[in-house]
Amino acid sequence: MQNLPGKPDGYLDLVTFYIGDACCGIDILQVQEINRLVEVTCVPLAPEYVKGIINLRGQITTVIDLGKRLGLPSEQKMKFRKNIIVCCENEFIGLLVDSIDDVVSAERDHMEKPPLNMNALQGQYVEAILKTEKQLISILNLGEVLG
Repeated sequence: MQNLPGKPDGYLDLVTFYIGDACCGIDILQVQEINRLVEVTCVPLAPEYVKGIINLRGQITTVIDLGKRLGLPSEQKMKFRKNIIVCCENEFIGLLVDSIDDVVSAERDHMEKPPLNMNALQGQYVEAILKTEKQLISILNLGEVLG
């Protein structure tokens, strides 16, 4: 995770979002855009969490149902869900989430390691936990989620 120009070392800006009741966050520098989900073309024999592919201004982009990938239940109907386009290893990937929350600026010193008793699958995807006045935010490791 990198810092934005002008941000003091030790700070990180996170885009936060919900999957069901779970609040998650990712480094804002990995986010290209946020949009409504457009028509998705199914991909035969793809893993269950791969929703399909979309044409994003001429570029074929894979869309992953992040809730299925993380083992979290979704609570939104498909037409209300949002698509976070991220760039990972020079490839654009859409992350399907229930709703977008806010951008949160956080001190790295306030982030904690995830508890050891987290589900093994979820534990591998969560890099850190951030406590705010409103909620606990699971900070995702996109490399693991998309790997």
